[in-house]
Amino acid sequence: MSTVYVDTSALARVLLGEPDALTIERGLAAFDDRVASRLLGIELRRVALRRGRVAAAEHLLLGVDLIPLADAVLRAAETMEPYTVATLDAIHLATARRLAVDGELDAVMTFDTRLAEGARHHGITVVTPA
Repeated sequence: MSTVYVDTSALARVLLGEPDALTIERGLAAFDDRVASRLLGIELRRVALRRGRVAAAEHLLLGVDLIPLADAVLRAAETMEPYTVATLDAIHLATARRLAVDGELDAVMTFDTRLAEGARHHGITVVTPA
């Protein structure tokens, strides 16, 4: 079983029909499981509401196992290195790192440069379909 953590920068590109959306979908399909912090649901639905794409967002989220926001993850995000990772992305990174430490994660899919650097900093493989 292979598992990828998908962040909002990747799934929002699919939601919005960006030119690389099909490539991203193929990249996600290469993994058995797709996971993310519950934060993904909030962020993607907010984008969907602004763009009138709520049904499409709900459909995309069906394929992702959303992990509840746990206090331990939020505390870890408060001081997560590297400090250049943005606040909400620190929550994504802390969630991914917990999964990686537990042996439950193979890669992170992101188009966010700072989040990608943070994942690599913690020894997590980053995939960015092109």
